[in-house]
Amino acid sequence: MRLVFAGTPEVAVPSLNALLTGGQHDVVAVVSRPDARTGRGRGLSRSPVAAAADAAGIEVLTPKNARDPEFAERLRELAPDAIPVVAYGHLVPGPVLDIPTHGWINLHFSLLPAWRGAAPVNAAIEAGDEYTGATTFRLDEGMDTGPVLGTMTEAIRPRDTAGDLLGRLSESGAGLLVATLDALETGELRAVPQPSEGVSHAGKISVDDARVRWADPALAVDRHIRSVTPAPGAWTTLGGERVKIGSARHAGEDAPTLAPGKIQWDKRSFLVGTGTTPLLVESLQPPGKKMMNAVDWARGARLDDEAVFA
Repeated sequence: MRLVFAGTPEVAVPSLNALLTGGQHDVVAVVSRPDARTGRGRGLSRSPVAAAADAAGIEVLTPKNARDPEFAERLRELAPDAIPVVAYGHLVPGPVLDIPTHGWINLHFSLLPAWRGAAPVNAAIEAGDEYTGATTFRLDEGMDTGPVLGTMTEAIRPRDTAGDLLGRLSESGAGLLVATLDALETGELRAVPQPSEGVSHAGKISVDDARVRWADPALAVDRHIRSVTPAPGAWTTLGGERVKIGSARHAGEDAPTLAPGKIQWDKRSFLVGTGTTPLLVESLQPPGKKMMNAVDWARGARLDDEAVFA
């Protein structure tokens, strides 16, 4: 099929690469978010998908939004059979959805209708789900409400961070997307409406949302930290300064009882109290420094006996 691929972040690159190397489909252009200012110098930077398309010598379209009339006209000129989309980042209006023959085919990293929205992987980890997966579906004007074309499942491992799980899903999901497009081309696939039961939502996570609530049970704190790692990153405060939490795990049944946020450390461990049992914090990032071993930081910071994360 003749394809235009739509995507923006790094997690969309495996899908683009799979379509470029598969040989069965022809990717004639890529749609991505406009170049953004990043880093301390605030220089303009291409999105990972746009950069991958540049390297492959493919035309890149970067409309400010998908309602741009010039963008719609260029899509009509390209005449795609389908537009596979992975984390593009813009809502697509109905007239633009109707341009490709087979529609916009979205790869979403959950088992729809569970965890519709911007952060499905994060939500699945925070909720303590044992399984998640990926879904291909035909976009409509709702939020991840279109009819389903294919699914795959993925177990959530006990120590998975959002980054770990999303990395695996981006690779396996690429295979699902290619298989979906293959089946659409041969006419072997029929879209199935999503059920009305089992719907849940996963909104975008802000930096404020990532703050650690030490008064929550240890299990919930552990899930929360993993769900926002590496981005936006779990954080807390000490003496009014923000400290990022990199990695933490359950301290074990023999750990001492500590009040929520209370720090206790020695040369082998760095414990922080929760609403139940303490967590063993393995790494953290103090202000102005890189992520480091928590015990090493505590030794250098000369924490007193009353130190508490808030």
